[in-house]
Amino acid sequence: MALHSLAPCARNAWRTLLAASCCAAAHAQSSPPASAAPSLPTVTVTDSEPGSPTVPSVASLRDTIEQTAGSVGFIDNATLLDRYQSNLRDVLRDAPGVLTQNRYGQEMRLSVRGSGIARGYHVRGIELLQDGIPTNLADGSGDFYEIDPMGLRATEIYKGGNALGMGASTLGGAVNFVTPTAYTALAPAIVQVSGGSFGSVQTSGQVSRVLGNLDLLANFTASHADGWRAHETGNYGQFNGNLGYRFGPSAETRFYLGLYATNQLLPGTLTLADALGDPRQAGAGVVAQDQARDMRVQRLANRTSVALGQGQLDVDSWLIHTDMFHPIFQVLTTNGDTWGLAPRWRGAWQLGDQRNELTLGARLVGGSYHAQRFVNVGGAAGAPTLDSRQKAQNAEVYLENRSIVTPQLAVVAGLKALRHERRYTDLGSGASDEVTYSGLNPKIGLLWTPREHLQVFANLTRSQDVPDFTDLTQTFGAASRFTPLASQRAWTAEVGTRGEQGPLRWDLTWYRSQVRGEMLQYTVNPAIPAATFNAGRTLHQGIELGATLTLARNLLAPNAGDRLELSQMWNWSDFRFEGDPQHGDNAIPGAPRNVLRTALTYARADGFYITPTLDWVPGGAWVDYANTLKTPGYALLGLKFGATLKDGLSFYVDLRNLTNRRYVADFAPVLDAGAAPVATFYPGTGRSIYAGMRYQF
Repeated sequence: MALHSLAPCARNAWRTLLAASCCAAAHAQSSPPASAAPSLPTVTVTDSEPGSPTVPSVASLRDTIEQTAGSVGFIDNATLLDRYQSNLRDVLRDAPGVLTQNRYGQEMRLSVRGSGIARGYHVRGIELLQDGIPTNLADGSGDFYEIDPMGLRATEIYKGGNALGMGASTLGGAVNFVTPTAYTALAPAIVQVSGGSFGSVQTSGQVSRVLGNLDLLANFTASHADGWRAHETGNYGQFNGNLGYRFGPSAETRFYLGLYATNQLLPGTLTLADALGDPRQAGAGVVAQDQARDMRVQRLANRTSVALGQGQLDVDSWLIHTDMFHPIFQVLTTNGDTWGLAPRWRGAWQLGDQRNELTLGARLVGGSYHAQRFVNVGGAAGAPTLDSRQKAQNAEVYLENRSIVTPQLAVVAGLKALRHERRYTDLGSGASDEVTYSGLNPKIGLLWTPREHLQVFANLTRSQDVPDFTDLTQTFGAASRFTPLASQRAWTAEVGTRGEQGPLRWDLTWYRSQVRGEMLQYTVNPAIPAATFNAGRTLHQGIELGATLTLARNLLAPNAGDRLELSQMWNWSDFRFEGDPQHGDNAIPGAPRNVLRTALTYARADGFYITPTLDWVPGGAWVDYANTLKTPGYALLGLKFGATLKDGLSFYVDLRNLTNRRYVADFAPVLDAGAAPVATFYPGTGRSIYAGMRYQF
């Protein structure tokens, strides 16, 4: 794309990228190529399992993601066995650039670089994948209930346009949750029992076998929690299984089966005074309406991988059936199916002294959903108020090319083309509406490796977020109608570095996104889902830092193998309007300016460890678009310790919010909190203790 054809915001970002590129090229050295990729600060790979064509080993997954010319994250889930994992926040909370905030049960806010920051429920602007296959519905909406934290082997975080190789091109990128196979499981059989405060009990079991060319794994988790607040009881049952068959050393097919059952009572939202003064109560009207969210989801997927030419062809296919019963201000029900087909070829070849790696992919995704609404009669469905059919169809093609220009310098370029259709029919009135979105989203980036264990990267990408049916079907009084919003577009530039030097490991990125038509929301009242609108010009910029410093080794004796490590995560976020007619240059509500997490770990070679933690939000977040009210800042103290008792048997104790601090964990933004007190806040959980025992055999 020619420079003069870019939007002004993209030209500025392009100049930033070119300046970084010239600097990298000017300082490039002729040293031999690095023999190992630099370590990210968030995880240490602990095993060397072989993997298979459909699911590579954890070490291979990490090596691949670290060659991204941009900011990414990788978590070996074997390193998370020191904590109670009740929801995905316990998986993602240490990842730089990822904002996670608890609401209730397994529901939380998940945002990367301000994606969906004003949305007070579920997820927007991030593709959730399991084993590289989308779990989002065809309209782009997503839930967390299909991802079992206890059933994961690794987690890949692709921020923004760095997710292009996975087929995603949204502002927040993609998070890929990788489940184990019989080849990558930590043990052939695993049993874990855990529980603690507020009636929390969790049982998880996993079994796997390799039988010649056939392999299989099954994982089941059952969770119950009474909840810290009134009317927060939750019950979850999650099953994930996969069955693989090898046709040969370079061809394999793998089937995935997922069964998920959720019964979650909703505690509702409170005023700020109640959230800080009497946080355990339920919100107004919640108990009378018996508000809840009950889900039944069945997922069947397949990946078939085969060597083809100078690369590998993966063909993904999936079918997801969703059945939701959701009494809130009205009783909402959704019943429907999502299906998809996604071939992807990845290959590499040599062109003289230059190595070239190419990814070509396509995705065809469709969905049809019967959505109804009824008067809420004590949590039961009364008279019907809406009967509608929602259909979504998506066609996407993408490519990403990586050229190793010199042993130290790689250039990455890519492009995604998309066409998304949304059709809505009010079956009661017969009225029908539809809207089509299309776009081209390019990417260019550089990865410079001046020496072993050091990388510098820069890139420029365009993202596009398409509205889902929650955005397009908005509630006005007692009625709902179709609102044809525009898609959200953004140019994002980023510069960063990751690596290791002596006792220090780091991952540092600066990013700046110029956004047009950002989809923002505000709460009309606590009972009605938020109204969505397209903003004009907005800015998202920030710094993402993760670092680990080994302070000392062998403290007890020479060669004792113990160590003392200090870890720090810091997200600095600046999200604001730019010359908006109504909001001026105000900050966009939803995210604190600073979020910090500090951990000090002492670990011995025999498996004993102890880790005090500090979660610190110094200044809180703006609650409203008028910028009249902020949530108070807070600091939470925690402590974890545990040990390996004997081969395969281990335990942990996880203490949280030791000072019983009262704070606001999350909220849904409003237009003007100064006009009247608003009930939009989710209070944070008080002092709690959890413990777990795990046996691998």
